[in-house]
This record gives sequence, structure tokens and C-alpha cells, in this order.
Amino acid sequence: MPKVKANGINMNYEKQGTGEPLILIPFLSADNACYAFQIPEYSKHLTCISVDLRGGGESDKPAGHYSTELFADDVAGLMQALGIEKAHVAGVSLGAAVGMWLAAKYPDKVKSLSLHSAWQKTDPYLKVVVEGWQLIAKALGSVPEMVIKGIFPWCFTPELYAAKPDYIKALSDFVRGRPVQPLDAFIRQSDAVIAHDCESHLGNIKAPTFITFGEFDMVCSTRFASAMKNNIKNSELLVYKNCSHAGLYEKTEEFNQTTLDFLKRHVG
Repeated sequence: MPKVKANGINMNYEKQGTGEPLILIPFLSADNACYAFQIPEYSKHLTCISVDLRGGGESDKPAGHYSTELFADDVAGLMQALGIEKAHVAGVSLGAAVGMWLAAKYPDKVKSLSLHSAWQKTDPYLKVVVEGWQLIAKALGSVPEMVIKGIFPWCFTPELYAAKPDYIKALSDFVRGRPVQPLDAFIRQSDAVIAHDCESHLGNIKAPTFITFGEFDMVCSTRFASAMKNNIKNSELLVYKNCSHAGLYEKTEEFNQTTLDFLKRHVG
């Protein structure tokens, strides 16, 4: 997979498809492959550029303070390095937080913005949840096993666990098969999640924005919806029924259809 120098680090990315560029930003601990169920559909209409954030995948993992704003600066640097003046931007969870900062800080670079399972400012509940993930990761000494045992139950409904255990196992195997994130890099990335605060900058977002939540998500629940919907001027909101934090896996067909419909409306 190719790498470019962006904002002082080497950033890894994968490129597929043809058409206008779509930057896909991964969630906490994940790499660019996290959109494996979306890219086959998206790439029929757009050039998908899925990235590894600082601290994840095959991108550099330097020491120091990480923030969601810094991740956005990295993505802006990647766009510049690739000669992309303007792109559609999409992200889930941490990826959405990064996309939010990118669209607020570099509004001329973002043609459309898709924020899935997002939040504009970490609240005490979200902080406690993420600190729990950090404790599990340290106790297990393994980020992939922490994801499967600690994060998965927040991402999927009890009904999915009961109805599709083989699917949960396949997703677990997928996580174990990706490049392993070092524990210290996970702590730095998750500290960025805990410190995330883009609330006062939402009004700077000019791009048409698609905001989605899972009905049963507790991590990034619809408690964050009104602040984003009311402060991002040209935004629309959709809540996926019978779904938790990871609609891209739990309601894949519906997620792909609705998100692609939004993207196609803003192509051209």
C-alpha cells in the first residue's frame, strides 16, 4: 500500500475506484480496512482513499500528544500531498470526529461530510467508557483482544450476538488479522478521543453534512444529535433502527444504501 509524507509523518492509504475523491477516516484502533464492506459499493461511483491515522495501521506512530485536530491536520496534509484540492469526507466514531475538525478547520477542502456515530465534545459518560477500554487494553496487553472483548459489546446489539455468533467470530478474526496497534499508540489515540472538543467550531462547517446514529448506541447516542444538527447549517439526520454504534457492520446494506445516496446527491 502506498505512503505519503503528510504533516511530518508517513501516512499509509489505500486507493480504489474512479470518480470524485472520498476520504474514508477509520475509527479508534482500526486501519483503512475497516471500510471493507463499504468500498465495493462506494468505489463504483467515487475514488475511495481510505487512510491509516497517526498511531494506527501502517502509518507512523510517533510519541507525543495526539488530538482529533492533529489527525485532521494530518489528513489535510495527505490531501495536499496527493494533489486533492477538495474531497468528500466520511468517518465513523473517531473518524467522524476527525472529519468534523477537517471540515471546520479546512472548509474549502471538504465537498460533503458524513458523520456516523459522532460526537462534538466528550462528556463524562463517554470519558468513563473510553478509560475503561484503556484499562482493559493494559490488563490484556493486547489491543486486538481489547477491541473484541471490550469495544465490540458497545458496537453491536445483544440481538446480533444472539442471532449471528458466526458473524461476530468472523469480525473478531478480521480484527486479529489486521496490523496490530501497539498499546502505547492506542493509549495516545484514545486520549485524543477523551479530549475531543469541536463544539465551538461546528458553525465553521460549510459542507452539506449527513449525520447518522444507531438507535441503541450508548457510546455516541442521539444525545449528541441536536447540537450537531442545530450548529452545522446544511445538515440532515438519520437514525438507524435496531442498531448500536457500528451500523456499517450491523446494518450494512441499509448503511451502504443511505450513505451512498447522500454522497451521490453531492457529486458533480
